Amino acid sequence: MRRSGALHDVVLYLRGQLNTRLSQVLNAGTRAPRVVPPPLGEVIRGGRTPLALSRLLEGRSNPDREAAVASYLDARGIPFALHPFASSEGAGRNFSVDLGSGSRVLLLVAHHDAVPGSPGANDNAAAVGILLNLLERLATAPPSKVRLRFLFTAAEERGYLGARHYARGANLAELAGVLSLELCGIGDSVAIWDVSDETPFLGQVRRALDGIGLRSDESYHVVGRIPMFGSDHRAFAPAGVPAYGFTLVPSAQAEALRQFVFSPVRSALRHLIRRPVPFDTYHTARDSGSTLEPAALATALRALEAVIAEVA
Repeated sequence: MRRSGALHDVVLYLRGQLNTRLSQVLNAGTRAPRVVPPPLGEVIRGGRTPLALSRLLEGRSNPDREAAVASYLDARGIPFALHPFASSEGAGRNFSVDLGSGSRVLLLVAHHDAVPGSPGANDNAAAVGILLNLLERLATAPPSKVRLRFLFTAAEERGYLGARHYARGANLAELAGVLSLELCGIGDSVAIWDVSDETPFLGQVRRALDGIGLRSDESYHVVGRIPMFGSDHRAFAPAGVPAYGFTLVPSAQAEALRQFVFSPVRSALRHLIRRPVPFDTYHTARDSGSTLEPAALATALRALEAVIAEVA
């Protein structure tokens, strides 16, 4: 069992290194305008919408993105737990905020890092902005039957490194479910992905989305494991935790996206072919805040609120 886990970590480490190096090379030759982030204090004092909060991270270096999350939580008086880690694969800091009470925990995750050369607006500043907005809104009336845990992870782009370190020290038995937010700023349809079988948590997610008027296979999609892409939920799923990716996609691109993400060869060559939205800016210098859609962010918020209400 330990040997299998060690091999898995090696594979993820190599994947993270390839991801980083490839992004450095490809983005170095891109002529997209450089994103100049606004002063951090200006963003902290500014608006509270997910779009406004995405500016905390957009265009900043990974150390600055990490520091920005901590600075925002401190400035807003939000108590948080710090989860630092260091290993031969890399180092970083995860941050978590708990709301509510109960013996079960619903874990919502968004990574705060980006690949080299990318402003990282949709991947993944938008998701961080969504969770920051959501936790402040729910803080005034937290759930009483379940604890909500907002986890902001480091080094997702290095093979889910921050999430893997967090998962090793967490009480996984208390988790009712995990949703990892990834690419949540473009599109009108919710995608729940990396689903291998039906679970009680997945049933709650389906009921929640049905309950707000989203339609299965039209305005929300539940899909199986995606071969070449992943997110932090994969740090929890091997332990038997019901853990899924949560993404927004354009419904008009549904078939093109399905062909793209489920074709390993096409995905492996994704930087050499025309990619459907939102993957046309994914991991590129064009992933700027100008591409984010307020309506997509609002849909993500509404869906997550419905899931929380269903679980709670």
